[in-house]
Amino acid sequence: MFLSAEDFSTVVRSTPLISIDLIVENQAGEFLLGQRTQRPAQNFWFVPGGRVQKDETLERAFARLTEAELGTAFTLQDGEFYGVWQHFYDDNFSGTDFSTHYVVLGFRLRVDASALQLPDAQHSAYRWLTPEELLARDDVHDNSRAYFLTDKADKVIGL
Repeated sequence: MFLSAEDFSTVVRSTPLISIDLIVENQAGEFLLGQRTQRPAQNFWFVPGGRVQKDETLERAFARLTEAELGTAFTLQDGEFYGVWQHFYDDNFSGTDFSTHYVVLGFRLRVDASALQLPDAQHSAYRWLTPEELLARDDVHDNSRAYFLTDKADKVIGL
């Protein structure tokens, strides 16, 4: 379902969004990060992902998001559930006048990197980094870094 910018602003201002983050691992044990072109987390390196749309099943959202973010559609069964996370941002898609809150379903996805066709709609560049490399960088967003911390259990919402 497509919402106008005004309607979407009301939603973001009023309620949490549900999204899927993709913790994408290649054959070398490196993880995919894209440099975000849009708010929130603009200019930070971030794992691929996106929000679940109204009336969209998780299976359909996963296929749509993997195709949009990785250039190849994967099924929900291709991913490994990685936990429920919370992301809070001081800004939003349209500026800084209200915050954004996501409830995030993380999925780890092991891929053949050569099979991906990474689009440039959401990210200006991509990098494959080891957990150690991405944790050492200040330009990797904390919400993406959390997936690789040894104490990540403290960041995950218990179900």
